[in-house]
Amino acid sequence: MKLVALILPFALLTTSVQAADTECLSNKYSQYVDASLTWYKELIAITIKKDPNLESVGEWFLEGRQHHFELNRAAVDFYLKNDPSKVKTNQSIESWLQLDQKEIKTLAANNDALGKVAKITFDDRQTQPHKQNYELRSAFADILSHPKEIDAPLNAYNETISKISDITCK
Repeated sequence: MKLVALILPFALLTTSVQAADTECLSNKYSQYVDASLTWYKELIAITIKKDPNLESVGEWFLEGRQHHFELNRAAVDFYLKNDPSKVKTNQSIESWLQLDQKEIKTLAANNDALGKVAKITFDDRQTQPHKQNYELRSAFADILSHPKEIDAPLNAYNETISKISDITCK
C-alpha cells in the first residue's frame, strides 16, 4: 500500500509533464503553420499585385496550401497524443511530419475530424490543376529570383521561424 502511495504521485507527475510537453510541441507546430500560411498569403499578394490576371489561380493555390497546412496541424496534434513516433521533433520543424499520399488517403477514409481534413487535402490532390497553374509557378520563380521584391515578408518569415525553432519543450 505504501509503495502504491509512493508510485502514484510519480506516475501522475510523469503524465502531466508529458501532457505539457505535448501541448508545447503542438503550439510550436501550430505557430509554424501560421507563419507558413502568412508567408504564402504575402507571396500570393505580391504575385497578384504584379499580375492581377493571376488572382483566381492565386486564390486556388492559397486554398490548397491552407488545406495542406491545416491537415498537417491536425495530424501533428493527433500523432503527438496517439503515436508520437510519427512526429520527428528532433528534426527541423518543417520536417516534423511527412505524410505521403497513401497515408493521406488512409486518413481520409476515417470519419473523425482528422479524416475530414485529410479528405479535403486528398481531394485537392486528385483534381486537375488550375488552368493558370504554370503561369503562377512561373511568376513565383520570377519573384523568388528577385529577392528585393519579397525581402520584407521573407525576412519576417525567417525571423518567425527562427523564434519558433528556439522554443524548447521539455
